[in-house]
Amino acid sequence: MVSQTVAAFVAAADARSLPPEVVHATKRSLLNFFATALEGTHDVAVETALETLRPFAGAGGATLIGRAERTDAMTAAFINAAAANVHDFDDTHLRTVIHPTAPVAPPLLALAEQRRVTGPEFINALALGIEFSCRIGNAVSPDHYARGWHITATCGVLGAALGVGKLLNLDADRLVFALGSASAQASGLVETLGFMAKSIGVGGAARGALLAGLLAEKNYDGPEAPLEGVRGFLNVTGEDPQLEEITGDLGTRWEVLRNIHKPYPCGIVINAVIDGCLELRQRSQVPVEEIASIKLSGHSLLSQRADRPDVPTGRESQVSAQHAAAVALIYGEAGLDQFTDAAVNDSRVRALARKVTLAVVPGVPVPDVRIDVTYNDGRTEEVLVKDARGTDNGPLSDAEIEAKFRNLAERAPDCTRTERLIETIWRLDEMENVGPLLRDATP
Repeated sequence: MVSQTVAAFVAAADARSLPPEVVHATKRSLLNFFATALEGTHDVAVETALETLRPFAGAGGATLIGRAERTDAMTAAFINAAAANVHDFDDTHLRTVIHPTAPVAPPLLALAEQRRVTGPEFINALALGIEFSCRIGNAVSPDHYARGWHITATCGVLGAALGVGKLLNLDADRLVFALGSASAQASGLVETLGFMAKSIGVGGAARGALLAGLLAEKNYDGPEAPLEGVRGFLNVTGEDPQLEEITGDLGTRWEVLRNIHKPYPCGIVINAVIDGCLELRQRSQVPVEEIASIKLSGHSLLSQRADRPDVPTGRESQVSAQHAAAVALIYGEAGLDQFTDAAVNDSRVRALARKVTLAVVPGVPVPDVRIDVTYNDGRTEEVLVKDARGTDNGPLSDAEIEAKFRNLAERAPDCTRTERLIETIWRLDEMENVGPLLRDATP
């Protein structure tokens, strides 16, 4: 009875009993979320989506992060989720490669503007939403992602629906209803990565979760076992779902503590490649023109997701290991400016990227990679990267996440209350009303 067990746990979860380390980790994820949403809200994919939705949007008081206009809660949930994830710079649960906060936080924020929600209540709901997005992802990984499901969207809508249900104070039966309506909307394909269409899955997960929770509040019913049923989410989208990954050690094992924050705006499987190439550039004075070949050896996800040797756009370059290696070696950095159309069309980048090949090494963890470089004169060089920067054993500090926030906020037009927003998020658990939080996230 997985669905029933999850619903009972969420219904009973008390904000006052949330471990302090979980509270802190959840605030870190929220801070990172606002940073990426502030910068991403003016990306052309988000602008186009908003322009398309605006004529059909309802009136309302929901905030669009980084923008002056307001809209209805459903549209705000969609746009804020898309903005947070559009540049692949948001948080990542390493085991599943889910970006959990992008689909979970926006519907909770939209709801907090409609109804009075305290800081502890908000953190509790956000932590639970992240937790069960990742636990459900654990149960179907790695087959789910390998089949082509975009796991951030498919599992994100389920976890987010539970978070919304918690803010609505739904009982266990209605939380199961919420899971049922969320499972009917669980969608998203890996094939869309590198294209604007990716944002539809992530934005749709946030909007769908808000809808699922509000429907459940009105007893909009669903199946008794939306997760583990014969034709439920787990069995339809997974080969051999491990149910204990969802229900085991509830309240003592927290997946939110395994949620990491990226130093680079690209797929997490590429982080180690960038680390290694930056190290290579620093210690070697050999011009990149003298490189004959580069071989990247690592986890199977590196090849599955990032083997894209000749990408045509900056958006697709965010999931290209070849491009990432080339820009790190040529520019000596790998920020947002290195994953643009201009960088892709740099003739030096294109030439070097074509010299990069990928190989799968069984048993190598996602955060690790081996880089073998061969030069034109026959010399070779090797770089081994273990635990890429930002991952479990090398996480970004609170100060580094704040620095990331400031850097991204500077790219957002008219964002003048950066320091106040940072301070507010860190003391969110002291707030009597979360609604005003979003005021500091607008021009």
